[in-house]
Amino acid sequence: MECRSREARKCLREVANVISGYAFRSSEFVSDGIPVVKIGNIRVGFVDLSNAECVNPTFLSLDSKYHVNPGDILISLTGSHLNQPNSVVGRVALHPSGLGPCLLNQRVGKVIVRRPAECDSRFLYYFLLAEQTRREIAVMAHGAANQANVSPTQIESLEMHLPTIWRQKHVASILSAYDALIENNARRIAILEEMALALYREWFVLFRFPGHQKVKMMESPLGAIPEGWEVTTLGEQLVTLESGKRPKGGVGETKEGVPSIGAENIIGVGRYDFAKDKFVSHEFFEQMRKGVVRDRDIAIYKDGAYIGKSSYFRDGFPHSQCCVNEHVFLLRANRLRLTQNALYLWLQEPDTIQAIRATNANAAQPGINQQSVGGLELIISDPETASHFDGLVEPLLAEIINLAKRNRNLCIARDLLLPKLISGEIEVSNASELPLEATA
Repeated sequence: MECRSREARKCLREVANVISGYAFRSSEFVSDGIPVVKIGNIRVGFVDLSNAECVNPTFLSLDSKYHVNPGDILISLTGSHLNQPNSVVGRVALHPSGLGPCLLNQRVGKVIVRRPAECDSRFLYYFLLAEQTRREIAVMAHGAANQANVSPTQIESLEMHLPTIWRQKHVASILSAYDALIENNARRIAILEEMALALYREWFVLFRFPGHQKVKMMESPLGAIPEGWEVTTLGEQLVTLESGKRPKGGVGETKEGVPSIGAENIIGVGRYDFAKDKFVSHEFFEQMRKGVVRDRDIAIYKDGAYIGKSSYFRDGFPHSQCCVNEHVFLLRANRLRLTQNALYLWLQEPDTIQAIRATNANAAQPGINQQSVGGLELIISDPETASHFDGLVEPLLAEIINLAKRNRNLCIARDLLLPKLISGEIEVSNASELPLEATA
């Protein structure tokens, strides 16, 4: 066992520095280019670039301190106070590999270890990720409830328990093992979804389904389609198209009741940010006539900056019981010639997303309504082809949800261990024997 007398408490500034990003002007952002990591891209424990804004590649000439590399520790310097924990200031994430070059925006800090012989960067990341540390950062923040700010200097003033470098690396390796499994499962989810999407495009966009060579093509309002197929509207194929609601005055920050899903969590199949969960009371939920999520419901982001994004709630993920608010549509197909699996994949097609967004006529407050969604045109196959396709993609989508559930359990287990390992409450020699899969 390592000698405890060799362990110490130090200010973060003694071993690391925090620098803030570059002040890009709004006019410098473009639709395609080098992604810029902004405060909205920093989630608790991960970086989400699905809605990242970009700048021209010429900005890669900026000083290297503004470049974001795999393994960099990133922290949001702006957010909300503790009374709004879902968007609280001080969210920390480790930039993953495989995202390509990125740049750092102002109000996002990058933590750089100056003394690697004294402080392991991964240990420092987990120290900052610990709930107690994030609370300390939030208490430091100043400003309005929705615009709390913390400075790099304040972050550097944090006092941390710094054991020997061997102990730090051992703690980091245990926690990193959880994150490695989580990241591997996330990659598998992405691959499985791409496989399902590729199969959909092959059958329903390119019309190269099994036996297509023997099927005649016929003219339709959307061009030539296989004989026996049909151009219809989405509304004609749905049995449900509804949104939910929340109590007047909002839901506050209570952590009890039934999860109420908002537009911020409409981010795809098998993806969900549990830190952003909001809740309605059981009494309110029981009185809801619309917006109650059923198994295999598909949800669409109906108003805001990213209208047309969709999610697929199935097999008890993200919650066995939940509802949606007024900013989300729930869709249920009749499942005769349009199944829920095919509907979700159709909604991921770029042409579909563009068509949804084209129905918005209000630039000031983007949004779609039931009439515009129901009027969207789509091509449906004959029942036999629809059933055949559904049988092929079902195992892919089911495995995505299975992996998402495993990741949720791994996150819970890691977060239970993290503060005990960082503080030294659990000896690393004992924690290293804990089986990961037993907790997953």
